[in-house]
Amino acid sequence: MDLWQHDRAMMTSEPRPIIQAAPFLTTRWTRVCLAKADSEDGRRALADLCDAYYEPVVAYLRSVLRDADAAREMSHAFFAEMLAGGTIHTADPERGRFRFYLLGAVKHFVAHHHEAESRQKRGGGVAPLSLDADSPDSPALNVPEDDRLLPEAAFDRQWAVTVLDRAMKALGAECAAQGKSGLIDQLRPWLLGESGYGDQSAVAETLGLSAAAMKVTVHRMRQRFRQCVKAEIAGTLKDADVIEDEMRSLLVALGG
Repeated sequence: MDLWQHDRAMMTSEPRPIIQAAPFLTTRWTRVCLAKADSEDGRRALADLCDAYYEPVVAYLRSVLRDADAAREMSHAFFAEMLAGGTIHTADPERGRFRFYLLGAVKHFVAHHHEAESRQKRGGGVAPLSLDADSPDSPALNVPEDDRLLPEAAFDRQWAVTVLDRAMKALGAECAAQGKSGLIDQLRPWLLGESGYGDQSAVAETLGLSAAAMKVTVHRMRQRFRQCVKAEIAGTLKDADVIEDEMRSLLVALGG
């Protein structure tokens, strides 16, 4: 996916903002960092983030374990432990990004799992399967040397895809509330940079728009989609100053 490939100038332009500094006092990640798992508010915020960003963890574990079923099983165990408060107290508010915390936490979980497995099998004459992507015995190393960071790349890419998907759903809900439920489906290729040249005329006719009105609509929806992406990212950050940096990281993760 090449996000907004033909509209990159928008990454430096600023449409009317929907995110101000004040809301960062109550973003999902800030609430988690402040309350940890010691309050109902903190637990709800953490559960919301875990539910929203389950797939990046699965992508990381699938890349490490090379087994989709095992990755799902370990993901369930990881999130069960996290929601029980087992690792959230290690969250460092100074790092400021839920993405960093989540990846670090799952790496720690995998390493701990591997250590426990090794202790159980030690002395039994059976070499345990390594779950550590950096271990010489890891199945993740059955790939070229340049792909050693594949698990992290898989995590980041799925993180980016998840952000876009949630932003698209938010924009779709807005359109549906305005009685335009089919608009997003029609404009999705232009919002994600997947459209081919010359396709707008047919869609414009379907929507009952002139060519000029279609261009204006696409431009406005791109702006609004970018705002929705920023809003989704904002909920996982502590500091408003890093939104644009996280947006650039999203594009890099998508290979843009």
